[in-house]
Amino acid sequence: MKLFKKALSIALAMTLVFSLAACGSKNNNNGTNTGSTGEATATPEATATPEATDNSGSDTYEIALITDIGTIDDKSFNQGSWEGVEAYAKENNKTYKYYKPTEKSDEAYLTSIDLAVKAGAKLIVCPGYLFEVPVHTAQTKYPDVKFIILDGVPHAGDYVADIAANSYSIFYAEQEAGFLAGYAIVKEGNTKLGFMGGIAVPAVIRYGYGFVQGAEYAAKELGLAAGSVDVKYTYVGNFDATPDNQAKAASWYNEGTEVIFACGGAVGNSVMKAAEAAGAKVIGVDVDQSSESDTVITSSMKNLKKSVYDALATYYGDAFPGGTSVTLDATTEGVELPMETSKFTKFTAEDYAAIYDKVVKKEVTILNDTTAVDSEGAAIKDASGLPVESVKVDVVK
Repeated sequence: MKLFKKALSIALAMTLVFSLAACGSKNNNNGTNTGSTGEATATPEATATPEATDNSGSDTYEIALITDIGTIDDKSFNQGSWEGVEAYAKENNKTYKYYKPTEKSDEAYLTSIDLAVKAGAKLIVCPGYLFEVPVHTAQTKYPDVKFIILDGVPHAGDYVADIAANSYSIFYAEQEAGFLAGYAIVKEGNTKLGFMGGIAVPAVIRYGYGFVQGAEYAAKELGLAAGSVDVKYTYVGNFDATPDNQAKAASWYNEGTEVIFACGGAVGNSVMKAAEAAGAKVIGVDVDQSSESDTVITSSMKNLKKSVYDALATYYGDAFPGGTSVTLDATTEGVELPMETSKFTKFTAEDYAAIYDKVVKKEVTILNDTTAVDSEGAAIKDASGLPVESVKVDVVK
């Protein structure tokens, strides 16, 4: 997940830093979502000192989570990560606490990390790319403390990955998550689809690539004719909830689009509002967004809870994979659809288990090359160049 610096650095950055996937959630606590896709538009008022919450009745807390400024019940990256911390700590009788920085800044994040270390933290979980520079500083300052960063990789502000032996970086295979969503929604009987991304960073691109390929795979299984599935495809250029984004989504619904996969941080909020007015559907992203709106039929998810839980287990099992970066995919249950809360009427749990098994066994090929270029050497940032037949991709500027 990264976007800057020269040729090789940009490629590395784009792959690692801006694995910035796609989308946030409506944050009822006015927090921010800084997983792979972007940020929510509102931020809470800063408090005088970083907030720390005791959940274990101890004076020292060996596991800590630093929020990105939002709260642990933000229905997004903070909450998903905290649930992993809480589950492991309770099952294994570990002390744990979360810290809420006073503001969105490297200095505030480092202050919260300092407080966590002073309170006895041996392992600190940092959800989101905003922690890349702070963790880079902290991993040197506190060599005996372990750091887990989600959807980000430590760097010194130059977007060149630098993962110390006490840090572990976790990314997710967005193309597989997108594939599952595209497959399910076509199997559900929808053929007029939309993909509304925020900014064309690699993670968002991978979600879109996977979505179109999943729709194609389902269409082939159903025997649909060439061009039977129509996908409107765009990047709105921001990660915000705006009247323009809502109006664009509304126009798509008015033109017959049945479901929009919203991959752009708070852009999802705008799409949900448009869907509510149109009586249409939305596919959420990154986390289970079913509680955000009745229009959310399913969500293309990263399994944050499990990935944090498993990472904590490696530490306590003396197998912490420090100095490395991993991309979690279906083989590790790193991506999924939340079938228990999805509102499908035709696509069944058996259907899901069957396609998931194929993805795990690599029986389906899912392209995810975000560095592809066209015949003129220009970067291909949408799914229009994918080798699909049943799906027609209509790129909307």
